[in-house]
Parts: sequence; C-alpha cells; structure tokens
Amino acid sequence: MIKKKQIEQNIAFTILRIVSFMVVAILFVILGFIIFRGAKAINWTFLTAMPENGMTEGGILPAIVGTFCLIIGSAIFAFPIGVMSGIYIHEYMKDSPMKRFFRNMTDNLAGIPSIVFGLFGMALFVNTLKFGDSIIAGSLTLGLMVLPVIIRTTEEALKSVDDSLRTGSYALGASKLQTIRKVVLPIAFPNIITGLILSISRVSGETAPILFTVAAYFLPKLPTSIFDQVMALPYHLYVITTSGTNIELSQKMAYGTALVLISIVLIFNLIAALIRRYFNRKINIRK
Repeated sequence: MIKKKQIEQNIAFTILRIVSFMVVAILFVILGFIIFRGAKAINWTFLTAMPENGMTEGGILPAIVGTFCLIIGSAIFAFPIGVMSGIYIHEYMKDSPMKRFFRNMTDNLAGIPSIVFGLFGMALFVNTLKFGDSIIAGSLTLGLMVLPVIIRTTEEALKSVDDSLRTGSYALGASKLQTIRKVVLPIAFPNIITGLILSISRVSGETAPILFTVAAYFLPKLPTSIFDQVMALPYHLYVITTSGTNIELSQKMAYGTALVLISIVLIFNLIAALIRRYFNRKINIRK
C-alpha cells in the first residue's frame, strides 16, 4: 500500500516537473525568438534618435520615453491608492455583505476589457476633465486598469501575516494604526511589491487604453509636461507592423521595438524584485 502511494506520488511529481519545464521552455523560446530577430535592429541610433520617414527610419527614443512616463505615472497613481484600499478592506472592514460586495466589485473591475477602460478614460479624463490626449490622461486610465490587481495582491499579502503578531502588538499597547504601520506592513510589503510587478507588466504592454487617451501615431519630439501627447512602444509596435510601406524594414524595426519593450519590463521587474529582496532581508534581520 505504501509502495503504491509512493509510486503515485512520484508520477505526480514527474508530471508537475515536466509541465514546469515546458512553461520555462516556452518562455525561453519566445525570448530567444524576439532577441534573435530584434538584436539586428538594436544600435545606438535606434535607441536615441527620433523617428523619420513615417517611422521606417531613425529611432524610437520618443516611444521609449513615453512608455517610461506612462509606467511611472500609472504606478504613482495606482500603487498608493491600491495599497491603502487593500489595507482598509482587510484590516478595517468587518466580515459582512458590504466587504464581500467590495471584493466582488474589485474582481469584476479586474475582468473588464482594457478597451473599455480606454473608452472610459477618453470620456472622463480627455473630454470631461479637459486633459486632452496627454500623459496624465493615459496614466490615470492605466492606473485605474491595474488598481484591482494591486488591491487584491495587497489583501493576500496582509492575509499572510500571522494574527499572533497583531495580537502581540495590541498587548503591548499599540493602536491598530501603529500595528499596521510598524508590524503588519513591513512583513507584508515584499509580497505587496508583487502587485506592483504585475501592474507594471500589464501597463507596459497595453495598446487599447493609450490609443484613446495619449498615444500619438507620429510625434518626433520628447514631452515637456504631463499634458503632452506622447508616442508609446506598444502602439508604435502596432503601427509599424500594420502600416509600414517597406515590409522587410518595418518588421525589422518591429522586432527591435518588441525587444526594447521586453527589456524595459524586465528592468522594472528587476528593480521591484531588488526592492522586495531588500525588505525581506530587513525582516530576516529583525527575526
């Protein structure tokens, strides 16, 4: 009987191991394909020059800068609000129909298609608030889109903190706010960073929301304020892939643009991972 259970366990572990290796292999195949095709287009001019001749020549500097602006702008808006909302829902709201309603609405918001967020952002930020097609309109739209992800990951991070730590803090005379600030958040923060990583990955690759709120087809200049329109790598990739007159040259630039976009996502993820590692190390030192 024991031998049979061990065989079943070994078979299950083998299947899981194979599936895991397949996922990693698919990732490396995709990255290898983009790197192989895109490396041919990467040079100093491609990264630092303005686009020329209908974006079939020159570089993609405005699109790179625009993407950075949108990622940072959306994170500045969504991360604090998402974290505070997650703290309020988990730490302050009692288990009630209202709390379940908030969670259901958050989940529903996460499932709304990105193009709907784009239409909403155009109606509210571009037209109603008169921001026009601008960095602030695009950042706020993207921030709204990733807000549910940050809220839910914050909740899950707070759930992972042992309640005995909260009880011990209360026993020492700390208030609820002090307990959250000094005990709960430092422990949960490395996992909260996961929400930031996921939001950055989603924001950097979205095309539909920025199409309605900020993205320019051809704008060979850098932004000077948050009310400027900008180019962005996802929309730039779409345009040169579908509208290029020289197909061979357009595809070469498209793969180069895709490689730059992936590199930016990896850089931001690496920075977030280093921040998470730093806070994990601080927690281990305290222990």
